[in-house]
Amino acid sequence: MTQLGAIITPDGIRFAAWSSSARRLWVSIFDGQGNREIDRQELKPEGNGVHTLFVPGLAADTRYGFRADGDYAPERGLWFDPEKLLSDPYAIEIDRPYAYHWRLAARRNEGADTAPLMPKTVAKALPIAAPVLPPLFRPGGLIYELNIRAFTKLHPDIPEAQRGTIAALAHPVIIEHLKKLGVSAVELMPVTASIDERHLPPLGLSNAWGYNPVTFMALDPRLAPGGLAELRDTVTALRKAGIGTILDLVFNHTGESDRLGPTLSLRGLDNQAYYRHLPDGRLVNDTGTGNTVACDHPVVRDMVLDTLRHFVRHAGVDGFRFDLAPVLGRVDGTFDAQAPLFKAMHEDTLLADRVLIAEPWDIGPDGYQLGNFQPPFLEWNDRYRDDARRFWRGDAGAVGALATRLAGSSDVFSRAGQPASRTVNFIAAHDGMTLADIVRYERKHNEANGEQNRDGHNENLSWNDGVEGETDDAAIIRARFDDQCALLATLFASRGTIMLTAGDEFGRSQNGNNNAYAQDNAITWLDWAGRDQALERYTAALGMLRRAVPVLSDTQLLTGEPADASGIPDVTWLTETGMPLADTDWNDPARHRLVMLLGDAGGGRLAVIVNGDRRQCVFTLPARDGFQWQPAIETQPIYLARPLPGRSVNFMTEHRIEKWPPVFDESDVKENSSRRAAKGRAGKGS
Repeated sequence: MTQLGAIITPDGIRFAAWSSSARRLWVSIFDGQGNREIDRQELKPEGNGVHTLFVPGLAADTRYGFRADGDYAPERGLWFDPEKLLSDPYAIEIDRPYAYHWRLAARRNEGADTAPLMPKTVAKALPIAAPVLPPLFRPGGLIYELNIRAFTKLHPDIPEAQRGTIAALAHPVIIEHLKKLGVSAVELMPVTASIDERHLPPLGLSNAWGYNPVTFMALDPRLAPGGLAELRDTVTALRKAGIGTILDLVFNHTGESDRLGPTLSLRGLDNQAYYRHLPDGRLVNDTGTGNTVACDHPVVRDMVLDTLRHFVRHAGVDGFRFDLAPVLGRVDGTFDAQAPLFKAMHEDTLLADRVLIAEPWDIGPDGYQLGNFQPPFLEWNDRYRDDARRFWRGDAGAVGALATRLAGSSDVFSRAGQPASRTVNFIAAHDGMTLADIVRYERKHNEANGEQNRDGHNENLSWNDGVEGETDDAAIIRARFDDQCALLATLFASRGTIMLTAGDEFGRSQNGNNNAYAQDNAITWLDWAGRDQALERYTAALGMLRRAVPVLSDTQLLTGEPADASGIPDVTWLTETGMPLADTDWNDPARHRLVMLLGDAGGGRLAVIVNGDRRQCVFTLPARDGFQWQPAIETQPIYLARPLPGRSVNFMTEHRIEKWPPVFDESDVKENSSRRAAKGRAGKGS
């Protein structure tokens, strides 16, 4: 099909847009500030729904938008209105952010021209594409999920003008932090231009996450004032530091929402084609946001593929995470793991080696598809999240489920006989409670969202160690610190890819808010000055251990069978007495102790000792002649005759000569607990 969008030539610009049912299409040209329409010319039908026009004399940086006319019958999915200025679906830059206004959603003949309210698409000549380099990220690595604005907004070492932008990620202090944690790739929450949901402005709130796009390629000017070059330069800087970049993209819905939503781009060009509809003309809502993109339509499929190629070719990203990914695989409404869009991704010469990560659920029929995507897709594993939380909350009978998750979730990812796990393990993500809040709040606290605490999940599998929210009780503060360490250690000890959300390494809190998408303020901005440095050091120690012991980041599913000619099982599950777990142990509802003995850890074995009980316990590990057990990440040696503390995960390595370098000092914890207790007392008295 003809290349769509604005194609700049030495003599002018060729505009092309697609609509199967518009009777007329125009391009509106604006002045250099994008405020005044100075020309409007009609595009000519070229066939197959393509409309084109060459306008001589125009050059790069021209501001423009489209208009379309045809039948107006919303009950039949037809929304043509020439008074609505439309963003080019192939826009790669816009001149200002989107801002919601009721006139954008006004019915035809009930509102004024929307051009003054709309960003203008900026015609840009793309740079000559550099050679596409192989992705740095490999399955089994550490993904660091972050919201760019929240991550850097309060960082004291970043120049104020740069805070909250993509460029801030290239600052040496940020790169140093990522390297210290052992981050393999950053996963950037949406960086493309989005619009607030209509209920937020009256509440004085705005969408802080960006999961409400209008078009798919244009970056949000607030995040990328330097445009595509800013993203490309940041990706390059991270890559030089050995860190890949994954973009979180939203192809499942747009900010045009339901029948009460604004007309901004796709709806005004061809609503019936770009979105899925029920037989009676109503929009399908498999996303919970009001509309569902028709990813099985050939034009939409090409637009998605062109978007992915764009970010690989011109920004050099390693890959993509797909929000509500089953929508991308729905054909006539039914999920198909072999859908044409997926097949095209896998076969595309530019995309075939990219990292692809699915959020494997939507709210449509049969929307829960965990484990059903095909390689090379990795998948967010909410069963891992839930089972890890249940175990550490103290739920009965949770030890077997925890072992399955530690071993790579074979119950989910071995269905087709695949030897490797495609899991992305995580304890907390952007959606839900933070790691620190999981151990501080038994209930969600979303009052700041303006919906009377009705929004967000009610069951968070969380606990508070005795007091809901903040406290100055030193014992509770210490217990919460231990719980966070245990959750983090569980994550870093798990087979497959792992994901850590920015700030969870140093105790970020959202005050119990588990749906903070609308909080572009101190609730979500990372408090770098007040971070828990002891927890951060412990997380860095876990990252060092995971890098030093490749058996931890291996993606092969653990089976209990020998992995090589040595005859040593790849994993052995033991009780605290050093004996293999019997069926009665696995089924014991009171069991909260477990030893995972990994067979190959650089010449010796690695033991992950999990004491989920609140009581201390002496653990016994099997001995071999010529080897000794030593702690992997603690400064002071742990002798196995000494009780290990409750609510803890300990790593022991078996080797002959040297032990792992000391990286974590128990005194840090004591100092931190005292500091936080003092801070709590001061806060309570103020």
